[in-house]
Amino acid sequence: MSLRPRKAFLTCAAAVSLAVSGVCSAHAVDGPAPDPRNQRAMRDMATAIAVTAKYVDEREAIKDGYVPHGMECMTNPFGVGSMGYHYVKQAYWGLLDPSKPTALLYSTQKDEHGRRKLQTVEWMATDGDQDLKTSNDRPSMFGLPFDGPMPGHWTGMPKHYDLHMWAYADNPAGRFHNWNTALTCPKGTTGPAKPAAAHDHGHGR
Repeated sequence: MSLRPRKAFLTCAAAVSLAVSGVCSAHAVDGPAPDPRNQRAMRDMATAIAVTAKYVDEREAIKDGYVPHGMECMTNPFGVGSMGYHYVKQAYWGLLDPSKPTALLYSTQKDEHGRRKLQTVEWMATDGDQDLKTSNDRPSMFGLPFDGPMPGHWTGMPKHYDLHMWAYADNPAGRFHNWNTALTCPKGTTGPAKPAAAHDHGHGR
């Protein structure tokens, strides 16, 4: 086995191991977490991480159709935390498939090669009636309900639901909390995150 395939294999193996072992201890942290007894949730998490492991290399994400959404780092309008930079694959919008996340979220910092670090995978789905007061079509994955409905975060983005999984960065608030309370956006790079209504399960959770 050549060095490159072996490295890719080890990365994927480590990712699957992280999915299984990390989920089992998920209830030890604050925030939403799947039931470790839910076999489908555990299997789907392992799938999501195994498939996205290659995107730790930012170039692979771009090659596979994930487009950097501007240069805006999304920060929490309700308090502490941020999400980083969104790379979106529009073809995966609305898919409830653990192997096809809508977005990959990358770090504010760059490595020595000028590339960002993968931190989060995210699934997004349109709110059917575009009414923030209703949520009868809320999707779920890994046994967890999506956040929302919430306003779009950039021009042309509909009211929607989303679900984050912090698979590649520790989040003190929990692996599935939308905001990472340990992260901040650099000054001057904050994106136009629009607050959801207080009664909605939006990005203020």
